[in-house]
Amino acid sequence: MSPDNLSETLQKGFRVTLGATASLLEALQDPQGASQKFSEIGSDFDRLTEEFETKGETTEQEARQFVDSMMTQMPNPFQPSENGGATQTVNTTAVPVADPSITLELKALTQEIAQIRQEIEALKQNEG
Repeated sequence: MSPDNLSETLQKGFRVTLGATASLLEALQDPQGASQKFSEIGSDFDRLTEEFETKGETTEQEARQFVDSMMTQMPNPFQPSENGGATQTVNTTAVPVADPSITLELKALTQEIAQIRQEIEALKQNEG
């Protein structure tokens, strides 16, 4: 199988799947219309596949157009801005936001840990 055939087969499979999904969504929205449409097709697998592929191709084109229109509406972050790409420097100062009671508790816990360490070191020296 040549790479072109593989690419075409994958693209056809994608479109058939996309078309089947779109048809399923339509069937959920209009069950009577879908049952009538599929009863006309019957059990002709090739015709069903062609139907799904055509619907998938249409859905793919609509999706591409939608994405393209969305992309044209969004500003490009990689293009220089209207002011010639000049940047502005903003100076800020960090301000601690810790609650004073938490700070005091943290200091007390730190002292307690230091005392426990000293006790452990003393016990190690007494054992040795």
